[in-house]
Amino acid sequence: MMRAKFFARTALGLALAMGIAAGATSPVMAKDKPKDAPKEVKLAPSKLFIPVYQAAKTAMDAAAKRPDVIAAHQVATTALTALNNAQGKAAKAAAQAKYDAAVAAIAPLLAGEKAAVDKTVATATNTDDKFLAGQMQLSYGTLAMDAGVQRQGIQAQLDTGRIDAVNKPKYLMVMGNLAMEQKDYAGARAAFQAASDAGATPGEALINLADAFIKDNQTAAGLKVLQQAVVKTGAGAPEGWMRYGIASAYRAKMPTEAAMFANELVATYPSKENWALAIAVVRDLNGYQGHDQIALLRLMQRTGSFSEERDYVEYIQALSKRGLPGEALKIIDQGVAAGLLKTGDEFVRDARKEATTRVALDRNSLPGQEREARGAAASATTITAAADTFLSYDQPAKAEELYRLALAKPGVETARVNLQLGIAQSDQGKYADAQASFAKVTDTRAPIALLWSSYAKAKAAGK
Repeated sequence: MMRAKFFARTALGLALAMGIAAGATSPVMAKDKPKDAPKEVKLAPSKLFIPVYQAAKTAMDAAAKRPDVIAAHQVATTALTALNNAQGKAAKAAAQAKYDAAVAAIAPLLAGEKAAVDKTVATATNTDDKFLAGQMQLSYGTLAMDAGVQRQGIQAQLDTGRIDAVNKPKYLMVMGNLAMEQKDYAGARAAFQAASDAGATPGEALINLADAFIKDNQTAAGLKVLQQAVVKTGAGAPEGWMRYGIASAYRAKMPTEAAMFANELVATYPSKENWALAIAVVRDLNGYQGHDQIALLRLMQRTGSFSEERDYVEYIQALSKRGLPGEALKIIDQGVAAGLLKTGDEFVRDARKEATTRVALDRNSLPGQEREARGAAASATTITAAADTFLSYDQPAKAEELYRLALAKPGVETARVNLQLGIAQSDQGKYADAQASFAKVTDTRAPIALLWSSYAKAKAAGK
């Protein structure tokens, strides 16, 4: 008897590592400082405000050139880069502490400048005063790397109504990103939603709005927004968006959403790596067994996306349990040829011996199975079993005939047979028929059928 071989259930050990490495982490944009008001807008500050503003601006301009401020700012910038590159919880915590300390060291150097900027705010009376005071707050906050003051400055400018429709989304996006830095996720969502409403592209506003939900442990809401971003962007949606959706849905144990993003990933970017990720996630979150597990692993074989020993081993074990030795031998040979199975491994030796012992008898039984299946009294179960055997021996045309016979019988397991029928049709290059069969699978196997349908569609398009 073939010895079972067990693996830890770490599908995302491979899959999420692939996703995150390819850009499935937070999609937040860089916090570029907004440009000043359009030149054509003429400002008329009050007489009392002008000298206060000029004094603050002179002080800020000078501070930006001071060696001590430049040096402190460089330390904080370096610490921020280290924080962004940190991997792992402990490393991120340590990097965050260093960054916070570096930023805190800047404020005492700018105490005088802060007082001058605060005075502009206190002195502002009319709309243009408040707009210019907001500019000064933003300038100070940028130099001090103080996200809170930067937000105050941007909000003050927005409140004046002096920001035109073209620039408003940019200001709101920066507001949202600053709020994200402060972990004020509600504030970030308000800003990103306002940016979207003001005309920012989905790639700017919605993707960041989704991230603000997900970072705040509101994954379901975030994935809905992420899906909106994907749909609105269309074929140009970046690969990393779908990977981020897969990773977020997997962590939240949301199999339906994970399958949706997995399917969109391979439908748009059908690389071997993406097929491996999509299939691994669907396989693990749904816990498919038996013929359903084989259907997924057959898709992995068709797409050439085996990436680890576990893929071959689980496939071989599933085939052995279902009495499909011919296909098992084929997969053993492919695994060895790929270098992911070793001929000297005890499992491989046992599996090959068992399959070899059974395959001759199994092949000889094919004519008898077909006769029995075509008999008038044959049950749906008998016909389906015969069709499964022919499919495993790379005879999809005969398998298709038998699956169609099974569908006409009472008690047939319609969803399973339609899934197998679609595979048989796909293996013959009948991709339109295959997609029609997969569309009829609406039970728990729907995620498998959805991936197979994307495969058939891609093949029909010559991909």
